[in-house]
Amino acid sequence: MRLKGTNERFERLVMAHMDAAYNLAYWITRDPHEAEEAVQEALLRAYRFFDSFHGENGKAWLLGIVRNTCYTLYSRNRPSREQEAFDEEQHTPNGPAGELTLSDPEAAAIRHAERDLVSRAIEALPVEYREALVLRELEGMSYKEIAQLLGIPMGTVMSRLARGRSLIQRALAAHFRQEDRG
Repeated sequence: MRLKGTNERFERLVMAHMDAAYNLAYWITRDPHEAEEAVQEALLRAYRFFDSFHGENGKAWLLGIVRNTCYTLYSRNRPSREQEAFDEEQHTPNGPAGELTLSDPEAAAIRHAERDLVSRAIEALPVEYREALVLRELEGMSYKEIAQLLGIPMGTVMSRLARGRSLIQRALAAHFRQEDRG
């Protein structure tokens, strides 16, 4: 049985980062149900081994567990599944009409389309670039924290970020060139 202080410390250091955990799991798995499953499994693991955690960076610790859990579940579940088509409505956080509450429907539609375009470009990235970008740009982690979490040198983190950003930039440029032609 855990002491009340341990549970409070777990709440403060780990549970506070549930959104970040789901965000990383989603971008690794690209499936909301698999992401939820991975986060639940990761939280169980984190709680089970919390007594061995003696640091203060619960976010990095939890995200490391989430990442490992995603890859474990991914290797267990993916070989038997076919690649599914991207469903825009399913993957839009605010739903398909999330932007229609703004006063300018045209501007809202443009922002929504741009966000969708960037999301698709990120989803198309190889996982090593995608996870580095998500950790840096969406979760605000430092290069050092990402390097520790991924178990790679900081220079590799910077390289993956640069390469991922470049791939996104090329994908967006190609999209707009194609749009200009058609």
